Amino acid sequence: MSSFYVENFGCRATQADGAAIERQFREQGLDRAPERSEARFVVLNTCAVTASAEQDARAAIRRIRRENPACEVIVTGCYAQRAPSEVAALPGVALVVGNSHKHNLAQIALGRQSEKNSNHQDSFVPITTLGGATRDSIFVSDIFAHTELLAAPVFDSATERTRPNLKVQDGCNNRCSFCVIPSVRGRSRSLNLDEVLREVNQLVDAGYREVVISGINLGQWGRDLPVWDGGPPPPRLEGLVRAILEHTSLEKLRISSVEPMDWTDSFIQLMAESPRIAKHAHVPMQSGSDAVLRRMHRRYRPWHYREKIEKIRTAMPTAAIGADVMTGFPGETDAEFEGTRRMIEDLPFTYLHVFTFSSRPGTPAAAMPNQVPVAVARERNRMLRDLAAGKKHKFMHSFVGRSLDAITLNIVTKTSDESCQGFCTDTLTDNYLKLRLKGKHEPNQWMNVNVLHAAEGQLVGISDCSHRC
Repeated sequence: MSSFYVENFGCRATQADGAAIERQFREQGLDRAPERSEARFVVLNTCAVTASAEQDARAAIRRIRRENPACEVIVTGCYAQRAPSEVAALPGVALVVGNSHKHNLAQIALGRQSEKNSNHQDSFVPITTLGGATRDSIFVSDIFAHTELLAAPVFDSATERTRPNLKVQDGCNNRCSFCVIPSVRGRSRSLNLDEVLREVNQLVDAGYREVVISGINLGQWGRDLPVWDGGPPPPRLEGLVRAILEHTSLEKLRISSVEPMDWTDSFIQLMAESPRIAKHAHVPMQSGSDAVLRRMHRRYRPWHYREKIEKIRTAMPTAAIGADVMTGFPGETDAEFEGTRRMIEDLPFTYLHVFTFSSRPGTPAAAMPNQVPVAVARERNRMLRDLAAGKKHKFMHSFVGRSLDAITLNIVTKTSDESCQGFCTDTLTDNYLKLRLKGKHEPNQWMNVNVLHAAEGQLVGISDCSHRC
């Protein structure tokens, strides 16, 4: 039987797309290979958010050619959508399938293979039925003409098998000046409420106890859904969350990144008051400089952002609060960077994702004057990462001697610590801290853990068997 292997690069949304592609191949009767070196079809689901992400994809193609020269390398995702001809020209690439045709990827791949084997066209998906490609190895068309949304939970990652990620939204209607994502993922599209509830209930029935909902711009969920004559307006993100709480028995819902202006007071209150929502808020910041935010075409000002973060912390004193921050945006002066650094220092962040500006072809930022030297941008990146590390350290140590709820993952490691009975189990706390739990425990269990100490960037604790043990 033919086999496949999907390798994902980039964000949660890309991982969710990869899970949907795996579902396509399984529905066609193929098995997932344990390693890419053993697969007949190797799918690289790529990212294009930075130049280095695209470089990683090219390096992976070269490695696959060495490891498995007989396989069919299929490149899909954002890099394939952005530069299909460039990708198709890379040695070893058999097929390029953009985001515009990702929902038919397995059908396209198997149709081409069947054509090769039989020299007949019957099982081949003609390019005219899918549209837009220029050669029989490239399947890419205008992403804005497509309304499909791939949806399948991600639960095959080694560290997150107990925490499936369900993509409920794709695309983005914002036009940040540095971002290529709208041009490769298209307009905002929402998975309708009934489908979301069906997916979540299926995961609950399968035994999963935490689900992460995600999207390219999750706060835009529902805004594209149709309004029926005489019916109520479609729900927004807060309504989606309330529906999941009301119509499923999911034990814990985790909400991924949500843009600042989508954190309404009622949404913050809902998250704070429900024990079934993980106390974890990721709020993209990008910059603390008003001038830089305006050049980025971001839709909020620094004082708006500060107000949202302070409200989240007041409502949820123990919550993880994270942000995305960019250094080296064109024209960023020392003073503008210092404004960002001070704002980060002042706000109660517990972690940061810090990125160095990467010029993306076709974006307004790529043509802006006063590009910041790479060495300066990287040094600013280092300064913010050091600042974030200190904040994370302080946040972690504030829980020593306290108890936290944590879900066990599927990684158990041997240890020489006798108090661990020879083993430690990796867990993730409700408020997004890594915790090594003493002893060997089954995955996918919520446990109350007494935190003993912090070491090597994570907490160490022991199960409190009097609670949820």
